[in-house]
Amino acid sequence: MFVVSLTYTNGIEKVNQHLEEHRQYLDEHYAKGHFIASGRKEPRTGGVILAHGMTRAELEEMITFDPFYRNQAASYQITEFVPSKTSEQLNFLQEA
Repeated sequence: MFVVSLTYTNGIEKVNQHLEEHRQYLDEHYAKGHFIASGRKEPRTGGVILAHGMTRAELEEMITFDPFYRNQAASYQITEFVPSKTSEQLNFLQEA
């Protein structure tokens, strides 16, 4: 599982220019089961995506299609972790 932390790099105006495309990108990956949660940071300096079911290399490639990435509106930090305890609803994320 991965936590993807986005940090806006060129001001909120540039982010807003690409926000609708970014949301479509998110919707595509929710539909494919890649993303399980996402949202903006408070204060609004970036966002967070929780991703699973892929390798780090696959995720890194997937990110290159994000409109925020393509238009240099955000930088990305990927943290991989192995959930060892979850709520009952998220048991599917635990590794044996």
